[in-house]
Amino acid sequence: MTAPTREAIEAALRQYHDPYLEQDLLSAGALRDLALDGGRVRARFELGYAAGLFKGGLAQVLKTALENVPGVETAEIQVDCIIAPHAAQPQLEAMGNVKNIIAVASGKGGVGKSTTAANLALALAREGARVGVLDADIYGPSQGIMFGFAEGTRPEVRDEKWFIPLQAHGVEVMSMAFLTNDKTPVAWRGPMVSGALIQLITQTAWNDLDYLVIDMPPGTGDIQLTLAQKVPVAGAVIVTTPQDLALLDARKGVEMFQKVNIPVLGVVENMAVHICSNCGHAEHLFGEGGGSKLAEQYGVDLLASLPLAMAIREQADAGRPTAIADPDSQIALIYQELARKVGARIAQGGQAGGGMPTITVSDD
Repeated sequence: MTAPTREAIEAALRQYHDPYLEQDLLSAGALRDLALDGGRVRARFELGYAAGLFKGGLAQVLKTALENVPGVETAEIQVDCIIAPHAAQPQLEAMGNVKNIIAVASGKGGVGKSTTAANLALALAREGARVGVLDADIYGPSQGIMFGFAEGTRPEVRDEKWFIPLQAHGVEVMSMAFLTNDKTPVAWRGPMVSGALIQLITQTAWNDLDYLVIDMPPGTGDIQLTLAQKVPVAGAVIVTTPQDLALLDARKGVEMFQKVNIPVLGVVENMAVHICSNCGHAEHLFGEGGGSKLAEQYGVDLLASLPLAMAIREQADAGRPTAIADPDSQIALIYQELARKVGARIAQGGQAGGGMPTITVSDD
């Protein structure tokens, strides 16, 4: 039997279109090693995004594709997830213990931004990434509740300088709620709020995170501008509902991040449809297709469209958001897709302008 050629192997690999990178793995630079030994093929791939729940199935798909190439007797496939640091603002110094910062933002309150941030962080952690959450919604912090921390929980302080982030469900969490009284409103002016944000980010002893998800306050004010000027953000996720008023404010959020040169990774549409629990009737209570229109208008992706479901609210209020409370549910699977898409968008942004990785081919 004639041994397979490199060209035939690469042609077979190019038939696979990665759903998150939206291109074949060779074009994405994910093939790192390729070795041919007669009818035996060994290939190693590196994905630049967290995909721990996905890579096993991917390896099997690639193995099957190669073993269908004439002359291939067996194929060994290794898929690794190697998450590199990326930042949109090259003039800012990188955070040594945080590789990628993701801002989750909205133009107005009440659209499910904090719920999205919590589930995104948990979904990234389920994919094998080291993840932290910073609750930057100074005036209305809610991540403490969503991650199940009791009222009055306080972080430890090291060397009278560093806050030690709390741990829940495999995620590191820091919030202004841990430093203030839950019943006392934070009545601060803009500069004080901005200073608190920088202190929370830079004086928290994050433990070598792949991703830090920042739950931003709604709007386009001081905190958003401070983030853009002082923090090396990799990208922003905009959360909205299909309602016209929410979309109007979400557009302002998209444009603000674009003006400060932070890439918008995409749009998440919450409360897209309500399914009656009694009869199964579907109603678009807040309008239909708004998230898609917003994404199309600004040339970004609709990363996820989630229903108006009581379970999402109940699970978040109970301190176990959907991504971990019911990981096999359809809603949790949407959050896992969101996590992979966000990670892939960040990885693609980091590759822009860079050279393709070296592919080594050997006949041993």
